[in-house]
Amino acid sequence: MEYDLGVLRFLTDQATRGTALSSEQVAVAVANLVQETVPAETKADFLGALARKGETVEEIAAFARELRDKSISPPIAAEVRSRQILDVCGTGGDRLNTFNISTTTALILASAEVPVAKHGNRAITSQAGSADVLEALGVPTNLSPEEAARSLLEHSFAFFFAPQYHPCFKHIAPARRICAERGQRTIFNFLGPLLNPARPSAQLVGVPNAGLCEPLARVLQTLGVRRGMVVCGQFGESCLDELSTMGENTLAEFYQEHGFAVTTTLFNSPCFQPATLHDLAGGDRYANAKIVRQLLDGQDRGPKRDAVLLNSGAALFVAGKARTIQDGWQFAVELIDGGKAIAKLRELVLDR
Repeated sequence: MEYDLGVLRFLTDQATRGTALSSEQVAVAVANLVQETVPAETKADFLGALARKGETVEEIAAFARELRDKSISPPIAAEVRSRQILDVCGTGGDRLNTFNISTTTALILASAEVPVAKHGNRAITSQAGSADVLEALGVPTNLSPEEAARSLLEHSFAFFFAPQYHPCFKHIAPARRICAERGQRTIFNFLGPLLNPARPSAQLVGVPNAGLCEPLARVLQTLGVRRGMVVCGQFGESCLDELSTMGENTLAEFYQEHGFAVTTTLFNSPCFQPATLHDLAGGDRYANAKIVRQLLDGQDRGPKRDAVLLNSGAALFVAGKARTIQDGWQFAVELIDGGKAIAKLRELVLDR
């Protein structure tokens, strides 16, 4: 692919005029974004113009395809591929500093023998990202692609540390920093869950804006995900990039057996305990690791548990392990109270 500053500036002007980019133009844009010699300011100008225009489903899908093609692919075993590989994660960005709900959920799903390919990074908008809290728990996060694939086969869980699988991102980071300094979000604020190098067949994705649910669900469809749910939970005037036990939830979901029709609904949780944002607050990696252990071994039976049960119920449903979210909630209760969830954590820690 040819690197041409004039082309990238032309695409910036096109986005400024409000005209969508074609898949071919996205390919050219990505080729320039990952090129070290292209000035960070030029990249930032393009990303800012694209965000101000508003990215289309087709543009987001094209960006995800191009960037996934540049990632390092782990050698996932055919036996694992024949099953439903799941990722459960949030885009981040809600800035509400809750504990690591999706990481706790991922470990519970692995204890149900669902192959969980957890794609994540260190903290960006919170105190402890998925990599941070897993490290504090003693779960390896720096596995090679071959080791991660083997862990997925043998333990139904592997962490895929994003910087290790997307080396070209180091040439995009300076432009993202410039955009942040300008107070401008970019398409990379919600690309993370779409770039899992293990290419999961089922995904539960949380977003901090209900308006993103349906567009990102359609992107997941386009990328070949067979079963998907994109969710946004409410808390007063704020939104969580998780299912919320504190208010209504917006869900956009699709399933291969239903012809990939995206359905957007409002869902009220079956939570019986009143909860506030303070009840779900997290801390640094060590504080959050303690929270995760207490939840997995059944010590914490308060509002944090309800949040995990709700999200685990949805994940079990998406993975095809439960008929409904409510049934998934009950299955998650059994996994925790029966000792399987904490046993999975110990298994992952001992097999270092």
